[in-house]
Amino acid sequence: MKDENRVAVVTGGSRGIGKAIAIKLAKENCDVLITYQKDKVSADATVDTLKSLGREALSLQIEMSNPTAGATICSRALKEFGKIDILINNAGIGSPKRFIVDSEETDWYRTIDTNLNGIFRTIKAIVPHMRSRKTGNIVNISSNVTRRLAPNFGPYAVSKAGLEALTQVLAKEEAGNGIRVNAIAPGFIDTDLLQTAFEEVGAEKAEALLHSIPLKRLGMPSEIADMVAVLTSNVSSYVTGQIIYVNGGGPEG
Repeated sequence: MKDENRVAVVTGGSRGIGKAIAIKLAKENCDVLITYQKDKVSADATVDTLKSLGREALSLQIEMSNPTAGATICSRALKEFGKIDILINNAGIGSPKRFIVDSEETDWYRTIDTNLNGIFRTIKAIVPHMRSRKTGNIVNISSNVTRRLAPNFGPYAVSKAGLEALTQVLAKEEAGNGIRVNAIAPGFIDTDLLQTAFEEVGAEKAEALLHSIPLKRLGMPSEIADMVAVLTSNVSSYVTGQIIYVNGGGPEG
């Protein structure tokens, strides 16, 4: 499934799902730029891993809600690598577990600005370059929350639902330019963030959530990375505008 040497940008690539994606793409003949928000130690470790795989790699500290983030990411990648073949919009934040009406406006705007507006700005910066080359692959990392739309996830759910709409509209708009755009919506994936969330809800509810998954287990970051590799390869040359749920079969409620 390996294609020719390519360049990938993976936002939020220092830990968890983003790290797994970066490593998988490096194994698929990609040089990689990862972004991170705060954890330089993890970012440096990920870059070292990518380089150990024989690829060029670098990290860029950036706050995705910054209006200049997208342009900065694009210019740095082009300066270092000369092109961008793949964009993985993985960086994102959660929101406090409150009803929508009880949410603070600052939390609402920060979540939307990071999870949706930040991706819009990054796409706006990078797509013109992809258009000029008549090729490109964009994968947006959404969430199973868009299928469940449970209470207490308002700002986060709305940001991810908006991201999926952006994915499908952009796919139609850019198909004629050789750019494919898809999204992956993970379910419960075994990351540090999920384990923290399970600790917050307590062992009994965490166990119930686990048993609500038809496959009766958590997903692994590598399983999201594998799907990214499929969507960004020629194997999926006729796939665009799709939301792929990688969630063990659910849960739906």
